[in-house]
Amino acid sequence: MEVSTLIDTHAVNALRARKIGPEHKSVPPHAWGRSIEEFVREAPSATSFQTPLLTLDDKRINHNIEVMAAWAAEAGVKLAPHGKTTMAPALWKRQLDSGSWAITLATIWQVQLARTFGVQRIMLANALVDPVGLAWLARELVEHPEFEFYCWADGLGTVEAMNAALSDAGATRPVHVVVELGGEHGRTGARTIDEARAVADAVAASPRLALAGVGGYEGALSHDRSEAGLKAVAHYLDAVATLHRELDAAGLYDEHAVVTAGGSAYQDIVAAHLAPLADEDGARGVATTVVLRSGAYIIHDDGFYSQISPMIPSRSDHPLEAAMHGWARVVSRPEPGLALLDAGKRDLPYDEGLPTPQSVDGEITALNDQHAFLRFAPGASAAPIGSVVRLGLSHPCTAFDKWRLIPLVDDAGSDDPRVVDLVHTFF
Repeated sequence: MEVSTLIDTHAVNALRARKIGPEHKSVPPHAWGRSIEEFVREAPSATSFQTPLLTLDDKRINHNIEVMAAWAAEAGVKLAPHGKTTMAPALWKRQLDSGSWAITLATIWQVQLARTFGVQRIMLANALVDPVGLAWLARELVEHPEFEFYCWADGLGTVEAMNAALSDAGATRPVHVVVELGGEHGRTGARTIDEARAVADAVAASPRLALAGVGGYEGALSHDRSEAGLKAVAHYLDAVATLHRELDAAGLYDEHAVVTAGGSAYQDIVAAHLAPLADEDGARGVATTVVLRSGAYIIHDDGFYSQISPMIPSRSDHPLEAAMHGWARVVSRPEPGLALLDAGKRDLPYDEGLPTPQSVDGEITALNDQHAFLRFAPGASAAPIGSVVRLGLSHPCTAFDKWRLIPLVDDAGSDDPRVVDLVHTFF
């Protein structure tokens, strides 16, 4: 695998020299004061950690990265994985090393964090109107001419605010702006092509901004794979394509344009409707790169994405695999048919479905801050006090933010997985 030049390998590798301490949830106390590299050299097992615990599966992460990279290449799109999913530079590096075009982020602070790890091409999938952030960006772009940055705008007010802040900051290098098209009942984004065109005109006319493309987020328009949901996504993507063609025909782009959509639920629909716009050499007009910003694919899950993604066994010959698991210990059996586990909302994701037991029969019916309610048939003898239950999880975006240091295991399906690394997150 060719190593990417889009991230500072030394800065990422230096994370393994950081010391482990009690601020790192569930790491065994005998590891405190030691570096990650020293601790991992002992080949610790997952059972040497305290519960509750979140683990990542190294083999499945590799599989998911390889599957998605191959899929994107075949589909004719570039990947700019949404780094907010993991906020883990070590995982960003693996994605960039596999050929990803950029890293996508959601806030200017996340961009600043990524820059400390030398990420060279970043798409901020959001508007940037914060004066402090824009002043920092203006300096960063001048001091680092190799840094390639894109952000979004969906209204004239956004363009005005950016112009004012960049003027106050004395900006000299234009900021690349992608015009965001939204949809009815969606999230951000201009609601019509005409409104988006007005934004594009304003960006193109600004001496401090440069029109860099069009895009948006199709996942805000549907939450399932019903006929109506897929139709809404397809209609929206067609509108994005139409907007790009209009801006290209009007000569508003300079030498290159980006057309971008995101999400890990409808990437097949994105490819079908936007990939035909790809024109890296500019043979049909302006050179155009089509960029997919999927973030969850690297981890996938046993919940939301395992049902809606196009890359699951029932829809793909090369499906993604769930690469995160929760581990929780039974601490109470207060009544027949109920066990309380020592993991709750502070430890595991729950916004897109509750955890699912994988090592015992039963169902998680509720989470408190630090407890999970495991219900099972009253006569069942499973899950005695002190036993550990492996849990399938839903939605990686709200799993990572609860952990500052996450064990990476060789195989979560083994009886006692070996820890091969510890992954730093930054939230």
